[in-house]
Amino acid sequence: MNPLIPLLVVIPLAGAFLIMILGRFIRNFNKILASVVLLLLAIISFYFLFNTGDKISVYKVGGWEAVNSIPIGIYMVVDGFTAIILCIINLIGFLSVFYSISYIAKYTSEDFFYALFCLMIAGMNGVVASGDIFNIFVFLEISSISSYALVAFGVEKQQLEASFKYQVLGGLASFLILFAIGFLYWRTKTLNIADIRTVLGSGGDRKFYLMAEIMLLTGFGLKAAIMPFHAWLPDAHSSAPSPISAMLSGVLIKAVGIYVIIRLFFNMFVISEEMAVLITALGTISMVIGVFLAIGQWDIKRLLAYHSISQMGYVVMSVGIGMILMSRGIRHEVATLAVAGGIFHLINHAAFKGLLFLNAGAIEYSTGTRDLKEMGGLAKSMPVTSATSFVASLSISGIPPFNGFFSKLIIIIAAVMAHFYLLAALAGIVSIITLASFLKFQRYAFYNKEPDKEKKEIREVPFPMLFSMIVLSIICLLLSLLVFPGIRETILTPATDILTDPSKYSTYIIGL
Repeated sequence: MNPLIPLLVVIPLAGAFLIMILGRFIRNFNKILASVVLLLLAIISFYFLFNTGDKISVYKVGGWEAVNSIPIGIYMVVDGFTAIILCIINLIGFLSVFYSISYIAKYTSEDFFYALFCLMIAGMNGVVASGDIFNIFVFLEISSISSYALVAFGVEKQQLEASFKYQVLGGLASFLILFAIGFLYWRTKTLNIADIRTVLGSGGDRKFYLMAEIMLLTGFGLKAAIMPFHAWLPDAHSSAPSPISAMLSGVLIKAVGIYVIIRLFFNMFVISEEMAVLITALGTISMVIGVFLAIGQWDIKRLLAYHSISQMGYVVMSVGIGMILMSRGIRHEVATLAVAGGIFHLINHAAFKGLLFLNAGAIEYSTGTRDLKEMGGLAKSMPVTSATSFVASLSISGIPPFNGFFSKLIIIIAAVMAHFYLLAALAGIVSIITLASFLKFQRYAFYNKEPDKEKKEIREVPFPMLFSMIVLSIICLLLSLLVFPGIRETILTPATDILTDPSKYSTYIIGL
């Protein structure tokens, strides 16, 4: 057993507890402890990334061993795919909490903010590391309830309304997920993902399992905000404090939505062509409609929120193409390429979308507005924010040599090789419209007109905010290196292998 795995949950839970107790008596304790907690979690995550490889690390909670190859305890599992998502959660989490040192100072009750932030991280780490479908639900609720409170942290009318909408739809998603888990447990008599795979692989009522698949796809689709389950996202992401917007868009919809959909449909269910086609269609619709909803926005955070729907559409569509080919038992190398492209874009989106939301927070922090029509000429007064947002804008638009170009290129190549020419064309067109949207953002926010006398008083944001933005802009460049063979085999290949070889995950767990 690997004793580091439970620390991914224990450390942030302990951090939240200590912040609420000692933060009352020690000045700035909350900021320091939260930053240390997230930095430690990031280090552990990168340790897993570079040491897991093709292996699977397991921690059996309570030391419960399998009986007759049936796992009866709670398993926490880290494989190549898990390690990537853990790095996204904890690295973006560290940069967001460090950014918050200056940003959240304008709010009251900072102890509550940092405690809730740690709880949200604990929940997301738990979701990703769980090898047990019910405990995915438990940790999902921890992260979701924390995020509801953080969206409403400003306690203004807009924040409270957005949080209420988020809670209502989140509650509906949770009900569907729990109902589906109950159905699966009723038929399979197990909650372990690997064990469920073994039971499903031996046959059963296909119509029954199809209903469970649809309920889970709907529930986690709501959490991931893919079309048509996206209604909560624009309000929640635009109303939340900017570091939380970066976490919601860059991390949360991946960890409790996209990750779980990919994990369950590759490693728990037997891949079927009808579900693969449905997932691909939902991804394509999200990709196309999301970008058209975004381009007309003038509130920068709503613009970014709609682009999250569109960019997640790329990921879901690409993974869906891989599922279709796997269900047909053809072109395994193309299926692997499509899945790799989707995971690569998942990583890239965390970097450039997290950076864009931090940029939006910096602009709002200095100008007091999110309306592009009220901005202009900020490039001179906020040069670091301007430069880093330019990097992020080019990255999300798919301009070389930034990371977004390479992941989108892989997705388009995979679609062409799979003979899905329409999907490849749509991916290219959406990327062009995305570029137009972010040229508008750059023009109206940073150029467009000379700053007036009031604008000349605007200053660059404090160092903690600058640090996080600069680091993420560097990451947007460094992630391009994932296309090179040596680095790709170290990071992406273990993740694609565990997904495209469905028996590998369950065989290892059941064989313990």
